[in-house]
Amino acid sequence: MFEKDEWTQQELFKYTNELDKEGIKVVLIDTILKPLEKIETITYNPYEMIEYPKGTVFVFYCDTGKTTKERLDFYKKKFPEYKCVSLRGGRGYWRPNYQLLEEMN
Repeated sequence: MFEKDEWTQQELFKYTNELDKEGIKVVLIDTILKPLEKIETITYNPYEMIEYPKGTVFVFYCDTGKTTKERLDFYKKKFPEYKCVSLRGGRGYWRPNYQLLEEMN
């Protein structure tokens, strides 16, 4: 899950569920002052972000996902005790009604 620098919306939901079971929080970080629909986000604020427990996963997004992917090295250096990932496609690819359904046996 952390081999890649960016996650799709599907991966975000899937990995959030998996990490919640391990007690690790995933936080969606808004870098453009445009919150996403139907999901909790926080605005990029380093002072607020360092209050989260060490090991928290920060998923950064912008309009297209391109800028946050380019800045990912900066975020990783700024928050070395946290995992940093970019949201692929950013706000433009966000599907507010997308749901992750359980597989049927």
